[in-house]
Amino acid sequence: MALSQQRQEKSKQNRLIETELTHHYLVADKVMQLFQPSSSSASTEAKMNVQTDNLVGDFLSSINTNSDINFNALVETFTDSEVPIYPANFDSYLEYLANNVVNHSINTSSPRFIGHMTSALPCFVRSLAKLMTAMNQNVVKIETAKAFSPYERQALAMMHRLVYNFADEFYTQHVQNNQSTLGILVSGGTAANIIALWCARNKSLYAKNSFAGVEKAGLAAALDYYGYQGAVVIGSELMHYSFDKAADLLGIGTHGLIKIPTNGNNQVDLSALRQAVADCQSKNLHIIAIVGVAGTTDSGNIDSLLDIADIAEAANVHFHVDAAWGGPLIFSEQHRQKLAGIERADSVTIDGHKQLYLPMGIGMVFMREPQLASAIEKNASYTMRKDSFDLGKRALEGSRPGMALFLHAGLHIIGLKGYEFLIDAGIEKTQYMAARINAMPEFELLSEPDINLLLYRYIPQSFRELAVKKQLTESDNQQINIFNECLQKAQRQAGRSFISRTTKTITYLDKEISVTALRAVIANPLTTQDDIDAVLNDQIEIALELSSSDSLEVNQSQ
Repeated sequence: MALSQQRQEKSKQNRLIETELTHHYLVADKVMQLFQPSSSSASTEAKMNVQTDNLVGDFLSSINTNSDINFNALVETFTDSEVPIYPANFDSYLEYLANNVVNHSINTSSPRFIGHMTSALPCFVRSLAKLMTAMNQNVVKIETAKAFSPYERQALAMMHRLVYNFADEFYTQHVQNNQSTLGILVSGGTAANIIALWCARNKSLYAKNSFAGVEKAGLAAALDYYGYQGAVVIGSELMHYSFDKAADLLGIGTHGLIKIPTNGNNQVDLSALRQAVADCQSKNLHIIAIVGVAGTTDSGNIDSLLDIADIAEAANVHFHVDAAWGGPLIFSEQHRQKLAGIERADSVTIDGHKQLYLPMGIGMVFMREPQLASAIEKNASYTMRKDSFDLGKRALEGSRPGMALFLHAGLHIIGLKGYEFLIDAGIEKTQYMAARINAMPEFELLSEPDINLLLYRYIPQSFRELAVKKQLTESDNQQINIFNECLQKAQRQAGRSFISRTTKTITYLDKEISVTALRAVIANPLTTQDDIDAVLNDQIEIALELSSSDSLEVNQSQ
């Protein structure tokens, strides 16, 4: 009996081993098929492409901006943290994506999604994305990006020329000179702004005599060596929050970020800026940089860059322009003058994934002086050697994809005149929306648009007469704020259209008050005047529903 049990147990173990081996070979075979460039895998990939294209087509063809699923209910879909044991087939995973992710994603391509700086993409992006992913170039070094490295430098030089417009000889000398850096391609405006201030800090607190420089000795030692009591960055109170990150990372702390008040046009107050510079000099504080904003995130306004350039030059301070949003006005003959003075900036940030209509993950920082980025150069023996062509030696990020493919393609396939059309059309449609708001008693325009962002608010029926007479009390304005917050959230939840919101300080009856503003961003080329009317009418319809309800419930968590 014992012998029979032993044989049964051994047979069971053998079957288990055989099953495990079968599973092992099945798994190995299935995984290897994912990597093989064979004809059979090609047909499988073609099928995948068709299925994915159908899903993309369905998603992009919807005019709605959002599904109406409650966000907390959606979160519950993604609580399982166990990794599946065996490989899934693509069909079932794509179905999972469609049901749980795609169907509840924000349709940023919708012509009625006009609340954020993200919009429709040109069709060539989708085809080139496949090419870029398949090639899998790592642009940190030429050993993994032989052609992409000079290709990226060329695309950046094209943009640099639009910003600074130096002579032909300058670009002949520097475009492919491995000792020069005209621009650095990064993941977004945040990284670009950080790099610009990093360069400014390192250049101004450089190695001298026995001092090794801030790069090696650190900020405290550098300030001590040069006799400073501290270090600061100065700019508008409407600076992007990436400068708070930069101040933190560069060691000056966010208290070292001096934010200057703005005027009624949301531009930095020049008198206050001059006074801040003088105060810092009198306190022996090192000014790492003065920042000008070309397109505030809230309202799109542009600082007086020429005046800031004069202030920075007089103080012998690095002048950086954050043109992440407004930078592409350089393509427009009609609107370029709004950026007058940008050509005097020591560094400039522009985001490709905003008004250059390229996918997420493309930011750029440009340097007026081709040797500026050498202040942050880092080398390694196995790669990014000192005299190499490797792009990663003068950048914050290391390994990164060949996103320059989209930039280079956009500059060619859309071209100078194509971008000019897109910029001009966006501003023209914004002016149309501002005129419509001014003509509608339901709304109040809070500021005239400088480019293609505008701020306004809905005025409930009971407050309209007082609003026209400028007789709203502080309590009235607080109630209007609550209503606009509810309106924006209800519109987002309904998913038919979308406007974002922000908080704006306005002067009302000689007193500064904070108002909740509805924020429109008119950048999507697909957005028409009819779409703008539809968005405003949607708000009126939702507002009437809110007004007829017993109470307004404001969800502060979203």
